[in-house]
Amino acid sequence: MTIDLQLVGVGKVYDNGTPAVIDFDLEVSKGEFIAFLGPSGCGKTTTLRMIAGFEAISSGDIFIRGNRINDVPPERRPTAMIFQNYALFPHMTVRANVRFGLDVKKMPAATRDAMVERILEKLGLTDIGDLKPERLSGGQKQRIALARALVVEPDILLLDEPLGALDANLRKSIQNELKLLQRRLGITFVFVTHAQSEALALSDRIVVMNAGRIEQIDAPYELYTRPRSQFVAKFIGRNALINGKVILADTNGCRLDTAFGELVGASKVAMRAGSTASLAVPAEAIDVLPASTPLSYFPEIYGGNPIKGTVESIQQVGHIVQLVIIVGATQPIVVEGHADKYVGRFQGGEDVLLAWKKDVATLISR
Repeated sequence: MTIDLQLVGVGKVYDNGTPAVIDFDLEVSKGEFIAFLGPSGCGKTTTLRMIAGFEAISSGDIFIRGNRINDVPPERRPTAMIFQNYALFPHMTVRANVRFGLDVKKMPAATRDAMVERILEKLGLTDIGDLKPERLSGGQKQRIALARALVVEPDILLLDEPLGALDANLRKSIQNELKLLQRRLGITFVFVTHAQSEALALSDRIVVMNAGRIEQIDAPYELYTRPRSQFVAKFIGRNALINGKVILADTNGCRLDTAFGELVGASKVAMRAGSTASLAVPAEAIDVLPASTPLSYFPEIYGGNPIKGTVESIQQVGHIVQLVIIVGATQPIVVEGHADKYVGRFQGGEDVLLAWKKDVATLISR
């Protein structure tokens, strides 16, 4: 396996002493699509800019294909970067914008022109090659920025929220194009976003960041279904977090003593009995059943006990129904499911029982 990008203990501290990135370790394989995901101010864009060379690192090392690049200036790194605002030159045509990076490298004119025409054709931009950016749509501008970055044939393409300025429908369309293009070209992509839907849809792996630190690095499905920290459980998807004390926890499963009685879930690691922990249960993995359901039904079907609650509200958005369930003094539990499952089944104010299969709940230390 070829490692395109490696960050070892990378950190960034600003002049006023504020840490922006702390002990960042990551290996990215050739052709991998990696997303940096987290809230504003978590350090994801700073990390991207350190890889690009636009931000000096305070500690650690960055390697591209085995070469340490800490002191290599941006223009000499085998990277290209796409910014959220695309940074197109308004006075230049599409062709001139795309050719700019090749002009800086002072390549022979014939080679430059051939490379530009090839990338314009690949991205469907040939017909607008002589237009200026002011006459183009957001989707076309995004493709131009992509063409300008790819034409220099970088080892790694860095993308700083490149879809943030697009409307929802266009963003979805460009997402699909971006993923297909990355697969076809085989170039390593490092993508910064605060939108979890983008990260989950596009990435091979996601780096979740919080306050300058890495919280978890995993494939999208694993990250979504098996959060390893309270922050990830709250940030990714919509999980119910139920606090309690560990009765038993090993790789075969867990039992947690909670305000609702003994509840069950899965555990990736052993935890000491009596330690405080939480169960993270995805909203779509929770079943809502009538309060009249016999309690004997739950151990057999779900492997554990239910939680008693009361329906506070029911809202339908498209084919998804969201139910907010009051469960005593703790935070309400949100349940999501397909309309076929829930429309017309429950009323506001109705008492219900909540349950889930053991394997869908994840034990997290507190």
